[in-house]
Amino acid sequence: MSPADFLPKDVSLTIAAALCAVAFVSGTARGFSGFGSALIFMPLASSIAAPRLVAALLLVIDFVAAAPLLPDAWRKADRKATAVIVLGALIGVPIGTYFLSVLEPVTTRWIISCFVAALLLLLLSGWRYRGKDHAWLSVGIGGLSGFCSGLAQTGGPPIVGYWLGRPIAPMVARANIVLFFGASDFFSMISYAATGLISRESLVLSLIVGPVYAVGVAFGSSLFGRASEKVFRGICYALIAMAVIFGLPVLDGVLR
Repeated sequence: MSPADFLPKDVSLTIAAALCAVAFVSGTARGFSGFGSALIFMPLASSIAAPRLVAALLLVIDFVAAAPLLPDAWRKADRKATAVIVLGALIGVPIGTYFLSVLEPVTTRWIISCFVAALLLLLLSGWRYRGKDHAWLSVGIGGLSGFCSGLAQTGGPPIVGYWLGRPIAPMVARANIVLFFGASDFFSMISYAATGLISRESLVLSLIVGPVYAVGVAFGSSLFGRASEKVFRGICYALIAMAVIFGLPVLDGVLR
């Protein structure tokens, strides 16, 4: 029995190795700057494997990686404010998951590339919401983030841009973000399982790719404080842009 026998039928050893390489790079970005993992991983990974498979893969490995952060976030977060925005995710995640489950892979890849490009522009703009709190706005942003998460696990930028602009302590903002994504990922796990997206294949693949992603997160965390955050964020933005470009379906004939 060879290692290839443990892989999903549409995933070769070469593809598995490529997914591990992408996971390491995206995990390093996540470990250092706290963002960018999905925005790097999804366009590239979905260009070499089925979008449904890699979205479920990223959900599983990131959910496991982020779980230890939840107890501390629960203690420090503004749970009432977070609950309002989580309500939006409860609506948005199933809708995004539905589209992921029914759309053709090429169509999904186009949507992922366009979404990630738009979210990169949002990050580059430095947008922060500094207006007044409104329940409907919180639910709407939570819904948008949930939809992006359900479709492609890319729900970070809207939530980060919203919470970091609020007149609250950075520690509370970070805890709110972590707690929100803990809830959003939980909804995604249920939604993906209900639609069959979390399968034996995605779980087996997560056992192979997950440790590499964890090493990347640890490596990125070790760089924090040693390397220039400004320079590293610039590198992350460049990697996201490259992921969008190389993940475009029109380049299939060139890259393969």
